[in-house]
Amino acid sequence: MVPPAVLERSRLLVQPAMVAAVDRLCVELRLPSRYHFGWTEVDGSPSNAGSGKGLRPALAILSAEAVGAAGATAVPGAVATELVHNFSLVHDDIIDGDTMRRHRPTVWSAFGVEDAVISGDALHNLAYQVLLDEPTPERVSAATRLATATAAMIAGQAADMAFDDMADIDLEACLAMEADKTGALLGYSASVGAVLAGAPGGQVDALEAYGRELGLAFQAVDDVLGIWGDPAVTGKAAGNDLRERKKSMPVAIVLSGHDEASDRLRAIYDLEGDLTDADVARATAVIEAAGGRDRTVAEARLHLDAALDAVAGVGLVDSAVAELAGLARFVAERES
Repeated sequence: MVPPAVLERSRLLVQPAMVAAVDRLCVELRLPSRYHFGWTEVDGSPSNAGSGKGLRPALAILSAEAVGAAGATAVPGAVATELVHNFSLVHDDIIDGDTMRRHRPTVWSAFGVEDAVISGDALHNLAYQVLLDEPTPERVSAATRLATATAAMIAGQAADMAFDDMADIDLEACLAMEADKTGALLGYSASVGAVLAGAPGGQVDALEAYGRELGLAFQAVDDVLGIWGDPAVTGKAAGNDLRERKKSMPVAIVLSGHDEASDRLRAIYDLEGDLTDADVARATAVIEAAGGRDRTVAEARLHLDAALDAVAGVGLVDSAVAELAGLARFVAERES
């Protein structure tokens, strides 16, 4: 699927400000951070590795344009949301023990855990510095909302980690966790441009609702890719989420069935030691046969429709709404 043009358009608009922000870090943390964003190699030489899809900055730019403001209005918010998102990735890789991200060693595996922890901390703090360089009422509001979204994201991560010690997780609990872990920051991303533009509260709320629903669709697709994704595309091993015994949406759906399939899956998750390739293959087959994959795909479509409904009929600029719809469909149909 061809990426929407807004991803490249927003990258060109936001990238110079992103680089300038990261270059404000102390010299000891500049290299790990620049490496994480794909701008350099471990030795500091230039790299074209890239830094992900750029979904959150694109949402920020579109949210400004959706209320009739110039996309440039959203740049401080786009930078801030991308910094918070990436601080969470650096830390998540440590928590999950992931050694690869975007086909390269993760920050902790390349620079060590200590450097990765403090680099993530620095990116988090930098987000607020960027927003509050000029403490206008709109920027203060954006910073306050970012703090709220970040708190929800962290709570979602904590709930996800707590799932590891719980035998059964139902779909409702999984959706609540994912609404915080993924939906909160996407809701912020999809509304911060409107906040910085001083848009009416109703339009800000509609854009935030769009982003939150998009976050649930995004995470549902991510959960499918975490089990059935092509390693050549995702950069992670097939069945990676199962190997780590994650209670993602397809797993939660099956475990909540309290039937033969849930018993079989629970027995695999309860095995001593690391799961083998054969164990992962058996778990994958159980989940697919029990409808875990199909129901997760259906959840993604449900939340995609809810996202599109949220921005209909609230007086937003038609062309921006069309781009928001295209971006949402791209998210729901992606393969990585």
